[in-house]
Amino acid sequence: MAFESLIDNNPDFASKQRRNIFRIIVILLVAVFIGRLALMQIIQGSEYKLESESQAVKQVVVEPFRGDIYDRNGDIIVNNEPSFTLAITKNDFTRESLILLSSILEMDTTEINQALAPYNNVSKFTPIELFRDLDFQKTSLIEEYNDLLPGVEIVVDFKRLYNFYGNMAHLLGYSREVSDEQIKQYPYYKSGDVIGQTGLEKEYEEILRGNKGIKFVTVNKLGKKVSSFDNGRNDIPSRNGFDMFLTIDKKLQAHAETLLKGKRGALVAINPNNGEILSIVSKPDYNPRDFAGKIPSELYQKLIKDPAFPMYNRSIMSAYPPGSTWKILVALAALQEGIIDEHTTFSCRGSIQLGFKNIKCHGAHGNISVRNAIKVSCNVFFIETAIKLGFDRMLKWARIFGFGEKTFVDIPSESKGKFPSEEWLKRTFGEADIPVGYLANYGIGQGEIAATPIQMTLYASAIATKGLMYQPHVVRYIHNNLTNKIEPISYDKKDIPIDKRYFDIVQKGMWDVVNSGAGTANSAYIPGIEVCGKTGTAQNPHGRDHSWFICFAPLKNPQIALCVFVENAGFGGEVAAPIARNFLMAYFYPDSYKIISPPSSTFTDPLDSISNIITDKIFPVH
Repeated sequence: MAFESLIDNNPDFASKQRRNIFRIIVILLVAVFIGRLALMQIIQGSEYKLESESQAVKQVVVEPFRGDIYDRNGDIIVNNEPSFTLAITKNDFTRESLILLSSILEMDTTEINQALAPYNNVSKFTPIELFRDLDFQKTSLIEEYNDLLPGVEIVVDFKRLYNFYGNMAHLLGYSREVSDEQIKQYPYYKSGDVIGQTGLEKEYEEILRGNKGIKFVTVNKLGKKVSSFDNGRNDIPSRNGFDMFLTIDKKLQAHAETLLKGKRGALVAINPNNGEILSIVSKPDYNPRDFAGKIPSELYQKLIKDPAFPMYNRSIMSAYPPGSTWKILVALAALQEGIIDEHTTFSCRGSIQLGFKNIKCHGAHGNISVRNAIKVSCNVFFIETAIKLGFDRMLKWARIFGFGEKTFVDIPSESKGKFPSEEWLKRTFGEADIPVGYLANYGIGQGEIAATPIQMTLYASAIATKGLMYQPHVVRYIHNNLTNKIEPISYDKKDIPIDKRYFDIVQKGMWDVVNSGAGTANSAYIPGIEVCGKTGTAQNPHGRDHSWFICFAPLKNPQIALCVFVENAGFGGEVAAPIARNFLMAYFYPDSYKIISPPSSTFTDPLDSISNIITDKIFPVH
């Protein structure tokens, strides 16, 4: 009655206008609800679905173990051991998790937040591997308080284990977490992944790294794993990296490292018959074991700033004037070009006058032929020969021997060395003839010539084989764990077009250097082994001269070619040659030196019975 009275007293209360307003309000409310539902179901549906599934089914990446590395005798050099890494998933990581984790790790919360900061662009559902190589106590505490640490988990990872004496640092290299630039360059990797950064770890990264696997697991509302999803039917198994077998003899390598201890220099030894590197050392170096697992930033910075440059691989990167070792090339080029013959002589009175410059020799040798000039390293003979040979022909033969070009050794960051090009000479001298003084310098391995120890070893190897030059390499073959087959790697070779009789002449001269009693490297003499060598002393305007010695042995059927280089050490015959002798003694008489080493495994060389298995990894020699 009251309501009817209200309508009677207010005839406009239920007017058509009021009813229309009410309808509009209802329609707007319905439209808002429908729009919101459409937004959540259609537009944002995939996002909510992903978040929902992340609470139900989670993808866990299974990291593969990197491939093992063995020496030429089948002895293990590098393998892996389990390691524990802490991973954080930001979507589930709470303030309470942060505080408890800070206490367990004995770190301030700001340190953990700073460690997470670089991963702002990473999906909040992706686990971020943050702290590697956790000790057992911290790992146990995290597992114990697992229910109170949402967003935190322990991932079973690996770290490299080194099974040898010495370092092999520049040869093996090291692995560490990928940088942002590497992630952009290589889509395979994500934040927190490990990638080879230097040495063989970098050169053969795709072979060593393997392929990641994926496990699907169900998780609870805290993001903790509950069980395998669908009994693992959808899991993708990981594949461990392929194993590599090197040409290196790890005991010989360790001995070479001791010979260069405390020095700045390099030693490279090659089998001249196939290009296999038996030993390659650069000193000073670093301990790769320090790069296994967690790498302290202060360690890396210390190595980078060290004035001795321990991260610098002198065996393939350092390029210095080759000094008198270059005289062998001048002799071979002049013999082949018909500039001189075995009996050609020049008169040496102890020096040679070129304009206003007087260049001294190592003595007054009188009338001297090429073989004797090699034996006593006569500057006068090779300056006269270089002037007659001329720059164009010297450049031609320098290029044929590979100087000024990479050797394509399978270790990254190799330097080309240096030999002046025609373009450089034209820019320097215009159309004028090259000054005689420059040719004189080139004749004795000085001036704008610079060679690396690996180039000089290959040069000695080519002399040993009378012109057959094999591409130097440190990987013999790979074990493919998918096919369970051995895959040898094919390398290139080339023949230097010099008459074999000219190689005979210089080989006899190099024999005299070591064995005649009057040569410059008597200190490299080994009874019963005909060592053929050449000393070199490279002038250094910034300090003491650099010491070179190249050699091969024995004279007949050579088995090894060697280069020893020592910075700021003086005469090659006094410093580099004795080191070479000590190394050759270890090679030819292995029982004469004792190096403690883990027991060797029983090993049969798979190449003894291999057939028709070749990889497609070819390194061209240009």
